[in-house]
Amino acid sequence: MVSLHGYLVLAAFLFGLGLYGALARTNAIRILMAIELMLNAVNINLVAFAQYLTPGLVTGAVFAVFVITVAAAEAAVGLAIVLLVARQRGVIEVDKINLMKW
Repeated sequence: MVSLHGYLVLAAFLFGLGLYGALARTNAIRILMAIELMLNAVNINLVAFAQYLTPGLVTGAVFAVFVITVAAAEAAVGLAIVLLVARQRGVIEVDKINLMKW
């Protein structure tokens, strides 16, 4: 059986990888994937802490399902925005999109 420490190390590694991907990349789709990776690391923490603190209850899994639902909605809206910008501007590189400039 894996201890709480193992799950926390895995979640920290995934969160760090997602944070690096979100800050270092310029492609909008890769940034969205990195954000999803960070949310999955949070889900691992939720389930691991809930299992460690209250082994009989499923509160961590319920919160993880809510986070997955919000992440799916975020991915759908984000992808729709990226596709709209790609159709209008022809580019999905974040540093080349200047929609707010006059």
